[in-house]
Amino acid sequence: MPLRDLPDSGTPLAEDEAEDLLRCICFKTGPPGTVGVELEWFVHASHLPHLPVPPDRLRTAFDGLRSLPLRSALTFEPGGQLELSSPPAASLTECVSTVQADLAAVRGALAAHGLSLAGFGLDPWHAPRERLLREPRYDAMEAHLDRSGPAGRAMMCDSASVQVCLDAGYEEPGPQGYERRWRLAHLLGPVLVAAFANSPCRRGPWAGWRSARQAMWAVLDPVRGLAPPARRQPRTAWAGYVLDAPVMCVRAEAGPWTAPEDLTFRDWLRGGGPRPATRADLDYHVSTLFPPVRPRGHLELRMIDAQSGDDGWLVPLAVTAALFDDPEAAEAVHRVVAPLADGPGPPPRSPLWLSAARDGLSAPALHSAAVACFALALAALSRTGAPTAVRDAVAAFGERHVVPGRSPADDRPAAMTGKDIRT
Repeated sequence: MPLRDLPDSGTPLAEDEAEDLLRCICFKTGPPGTVGVELEWFVHASHLPHLPVPPDRLRTAFDGLRSLPLRSALTFEPGGQLELSSPPAASLTECVSTVQADLAAVRGALAAHGLSLAGFGLDPWHAPRERLLREPRYDAMEAHLDRSGPAGRAMMCDSASVQVCLDAGYEEPGPQGYERRWRLAHLLGPVLVAAFANSPCRRGPWAGWRSARQAMWAVLDPVRGLAPPARRQPRTAWAGYVLDAPVMCVRAEAGPWTAPEDLTFRDWLRGGGPRPATRADLDYHVSTLFPPVRPRGHLELRMIDAQSGDDGWLVPLAVTAALFDDPEAAEAVHRVVAPLADGPGPPPRSPLWLSAARDGLSAPALHSAAVACFALALAALSRTGAPTAVRDAVAAFGERHVVPGRSPADDRPAAMTGKDIRT
C-alpha cells in the first residue's frame, strides 16, 4: 500500500487550518499553458472482447506492465480498468507525444497476452464487472457508496473517462484568470458531455441515455459527485464543499478501514471522528470527492467519457486545451456557452447537464454550441501550431459527429450494447 494511503503522525488539524489549506492549495495561480491528461481504459481479449477475461490473466498481464519504462503514471481501477496519467507537459504537442509513446508500449505488452485496450464510457459487454482490487480503501468505498444505491459500484468497476488537466490560470481577473476559467469549465462541461457521450444504455434506469456514465454521477452520492455552489467565490465555495462533504472512510494502519455514517469532514475536525483528523486525512478526503471539475492546484475536468479508437482520446484533450489556453478562443467560447440556459440544481444534476448525458448532440442548444466550440478550437489549434495529425483528428471528429449532431454513442453497433449496465 502506498505510504500516502497510511495515516501520518502529524498533529491534529484545526478547522481554520483546514480551511486555509484548502483555499491555498486548490487553485495554484500563474500563467496557463501546462497540459495533462488521465486516460482510463477497459482491458478486453483482443479477438473475443465479448468474453470476460479471467482475473488471474489480467493480474499476470498487469504485473508485466509495471516494469515498462513509462513517463506516465500507471495505475489500475477497482474493476481492472487501466489508467495512464501523463506528467505535466509544457504544451499540447508534448503531452500528446508522451502519451502516444506510453500507450504504444502498454498496447505492445498487453498484445503479448492476447489483450487490448478498449475506450468506452461504460463497459459494453461485461457490466457489472467483478471488483478486481481487494484493498481496505475499496472495501470502505464500496460500503459507503452502497448506501446511496448501485451507481457507486458501477462507477468503481464499470466506467472509464478522459480527464483533462489544465492550469488554474492567473490570480488577476480576465479571460485567463482562475475565476473565469473555473466558471468556463462548468459552462463548457455539458457541451463536452454531449459531444463526447460514449456510453449508451439500452436497458435499465438509463435506457436511451447517450452517456449513462455521466448519468451515474448525478445519483452517485448526495454530495460527492456534485459541483460546489456556482455563485460563490471559487476558493470559498471549494473549501466549504470539501469540509461539508461526508467522510468516505477513516484509514487505518492495520485491519479494515471504517466507513462512518453521517460524518462530514467538518464534524471530524470538531471531534466527531474516531481519532483526530490530520493533514493527510484532509488530502485523502479530497481525493474521494468526484465533482465534474476538481481543483487540485490545477483544474481537472472529469466529465468526458472514454473515447473509442487508438487516438480517440486526443480529440477531447485538444479541443479542451485549445478553448482554455488560447486567449482569443477562451474569450470567444465564453460568449458561446454563457447564454446556455440551465435550471436549478448543481451540475451534473441540473437540467442542462442531464440533457447532455441523455440527449447528447440531439439537444439543439448543445448541438449549436458544440459546432461553434469545435470551430473555435480548430482555429486556435492552427494558431498555436498543433501537429497536423491532431488538427486532422479534431476536424474529422467534427465532420463525423458534431456537424450532423451525432454523439459517438449514436454510432455504437446494437450488438455492443446488448449487455449494458443494469444498476
